[in-house]
Amino acid sequence: MKKFDKDRLILGFAGPVLALVVALVLTTVVLLASGQNPFEPYRIMFESASYADVQVLIVNQAGTYYLAALAVAVGFRMNLFNIGVDGQYRLAAMVAALVGASVTLPGPLHIALIVIVAMLVGAFWAGIAGFLKTTRGVSEVVSTIMLNSIATALVAWLILPKNFGEQPPGSNNLTTGEIAESGWFPGLPMGDLAGEIYGFTFVAAGCGVLYWFVLNHTRFGFDLRATGASESAAQASGVDAKKMILTSMLISGAVAGLAGMPTLLGDTHTYSLDFPTGIGFTGITIALLGRNNPLGIALSALLIAFLDKSSASLDQHGYEKEIATIMQGLIVISVVVSYELVRRYGIRRQQQKVGEELAAGHALTTEKEAAL
Repeated sequence: MKKFDKDRLILGFAGPVLALVVALVLTTVVLLASGQNPFEPYRIMFESASYADVQVLIVNQAGTYYLAALAVAVGFRMNLFNIGVDGQYRLAAMVAALVGASVTLPGPLHIALIVIVAMLVGAFWAGIAGFLKTTRGVSEVVSTIMLNSIATALVAWLILPKNFGEQPPGSNNLTTGEIAESGWFPGLPMGDLAGEIYGFTFVAAGCGVLYWFVLNHTRFGFDLRATGASESAAQASGVDAKKMILTSMLISGAVAGLAGMPTLLGDTHTYSLDFPTGIGFTGITIALLGRNNPLGIALSALLIAFLDKSSASLDQHGYEKEIATIMQGLIVISVVVSYELVRRYGIRRQQQKVGEELAAGHALTTEKEAAL
């Protein structure tokens, strides 16, 4: 039976806990510096989160964030920094909405078609960066940033009324047309006042379970982690590193394509100019805070969703709702610093334990020699 490693568990929790504490302290300092009550905004946010409708909003938003963070985490596990999740997510949602609005099929088939199109588009867009890295050595950081900009321009072009978009009468908004009801993903009703939890939120949870299983209990997951730890060592053991890089980017893009499905299939049923943006960048924060662990990512997604939705009422009490945005930014900075501090402490602690074990072994040997 494997021995329980208390130090490893403590170090695993120390990073995110330290990051949150530091972010909370720094946010309080910012509030004090601006001459505002440093504690009242937190009370208002927690009070807002006690309402059922806000809780449903938090859960729904967390589902979207969770998928975006999983997409980022797949890349992180391969030591790849997929910054293009936001572009992959938006382009996938746009094309999937176009396809979904143009056909009418029996419910399950209609939904399946939309989801498959979204995954294929996301995988294709991320695959471009993977192809450039494996064939030309182009950094995925540079290529995915550029692809984000191209995706933004491409979506803006596709949604023009002269191309594939529609402009509702009396509105300045542009949409892809509404998906027929057969393509709506049923949700979980939580009452007349609370609304419903998107059905795709539960699919997001299932994706987390699948991510954990593949990563920890399959040969592919082992090869992925091994290649991310040391590409040269993985190649020496027979793993095709370039194939793993391309495959990981394709999977990351496919999961990014799913990130738009909770909102598209559960709420808007169309893609428009006001479709949520910035989801991919928030996913990076959540993946970092959750340390690429599916449970840690879930808790982080709930935290960030809580900050987003509970802060909406701050301006009604004389506080800027951007306080939550400041806290999210501070969390990112704190994560980087705290994880490095925890990593260094972990190394020192490991060296100390090795020294203690060597000293204990030497003392035991000396005692045996003295007895003889």
